[in-house]
Amino acid sequence: MRVLVIGGTGTVGSIVVRDLLANRAEVQVLTRDSAKVSALPSGAKAALGDLRNPNSARPHFEGIDSVFMLNGAGTSETYEGVMGVLLARLAKVKSFVYMSAHRIEMTKHLPIGGATKLPIEEAVKVSGIPYTILRPNNFFQNDLWYKTSILEHGVYPQPIGFKGMQRVDARDISAAALIALTRPGHEGKTYNIVGPQRETGPSTAQAWAEALNRTVVYAGNDLDAFERAHSFMRSELLFPYRQFYEFYQEHGMFAESADIQQLTVLLGRPPHALRDFAKETAATWGHVS
Repeated sequence: MRVLVIGGTGTVGSIVVRDLLANRAEVQVLTRDSAKVSALPSGAKAALGDLRNPNSARPHFEGIDSVFMLNGAGTSETYEGVMGVLLARLAKVKSFVYMSAHRIEMTKHLPIGGATKLPIEEAVKVSGIPYTILRPNNFFQNDLWYKTSILEHGVYPQPIGFKGMQRVDARDISAAALIALTRPGHEGKTYNIVGPQRETGPSTAQAWAEALNRTVVYAGNDLDAFERAHSFMRSELLFPYRQFYEFYQEHGMFAESADIQQLTVLLGRPPHALRDFAKETAATWGHVS
């Protein structure tokens, strides 16, 4: 099976690439950044192209059996996503797995959320390609960005609030993608990819405290402080991310018990828990006291 992975150099996509290779798929990774080619795992083929420039990307869809696509947040996300679907349809690929986001009907008003992803979902559904849509919650792996803050200052800074989110291990997203790409019976399905329980800012901090055997506190819901700490981000992304965290704080991002049951059946096991991820990561950091 020949699979084209769009978004294969990021947090989730890189795991998908490794899992596909481990299952002996032929993997091409579409990237517009030649500097990322050297970081691809052995066996993955770089496909240099840009969905914003269809003529550069289109040749890489030829001869492909399946596509896994996630699109980076930004002002061109919807265009790139719809273009990816169009090029897959023109190349007559046999299956398409799109990574969207959890409960995006609630975030239609947000430029990082339903406003950008729902049109891509619709393009996938009307494309005529057998498809599966994955809708993951906030990733455990996002916490890796805050390693310095957690280890050196004992502070967990991601402002996810007190309502709670059904955070998920990116490896569970990849496992679901691999199943959808390699096994029949998932055509036309949408799966919510969620963790087994709600996690708040304080409960996430406590998970890291237990894993590291030290005090870790939640930094709180101050979004002005979040913006100051992330001033390195482009303004076109930083402002929308602030709005997204404001939504999390006000509404949370919950899953239904049926979602967890469905995911457990899909994976053949329960989804990973945050505390297990934190313990595993703490061991790799080598800072357990």
